Amino acid sequence: MKVGVISDIHGNLVALEAVLEDMPSVDLLVCAGDVVGYNPWHAECAAAIRGEGDHGLSDEAAAMLPDGEVPTVMGNHDRAVAFDQAYGFNDMAAAAVDHARETCTDDQLEWLGELPEQRVVCDRRLRIVHGHPNDPDRYTYPEEYEPDMLGDEEVLVTGHTHVQGHEFFDEGLILNPGAVGQPRDGDPRAAYSLVDFDSREIEARRVEYDVDRVVDAVREADLPLRIGTRLRSGQ
Repeated sequence: MKVGVISDIHGNLVALEAVLEDMPSVDLLVCAGDVVGYNPWHAECAAAIRGEGDHGLSDEAAAMLPDGEVPTVMGNHDRAVAFDQAYGFNDMAAAAVDHARETCTDDQLEWLGELPEQRVVCDRRLRIVHGHPNDPDRYTYPEEYEPDMLGDEEVLVTGHTHVQGHEFFDEGLILNPGAVGQPRDGDPRAAYSLVDFDSREIEARRVEYDVDRVVDAVREADLPLRIGTRLRSGQ
């Protein structure tokens, strides 16, 4: 079984499209949260992950989506948008929460608010969290991975840090696919990963996309311009 792993789309439909167009055929696609936030295509990205038809993706990208919903967990930005709780967010993130609440449908807001904090798929072989199994808001960087983060699963997927990385232990694999929509590891390319359970291999992949198109859309949406310009440096 081959699984495509994405996280932290953050309303960046251009990056999501590039990732899906680059992704080879997989048996399952999963998402470690933060579908919305920051970039201006919150509703379209929610539509894509929910399995709605009005996502605006190319036919090639849409063909990589499952017929139904992509198994997804709740990220902190998903929660903030769903419940209008941007406490502690910086000005960029808070502005994006307001924009997302204005542009997402009521059904999408309800869906965001009902996402679980953890999800186990692939016959309980793969667990998905956003930050850490014990705390969904905890930033856990690849160098901080420890085998006691794993339970009975073979693979633990995390997100939240926007830093791509993975670590093998005797107990299993912990990985962060990196951020689709806002990388913060110094590489501006959109990130995702592939997990092959049969060969017990992981492939961390990066994809170039049209960042200038995102910057223009951020400007047109009257969002803080740095939301877009920071994408150029992957910070």
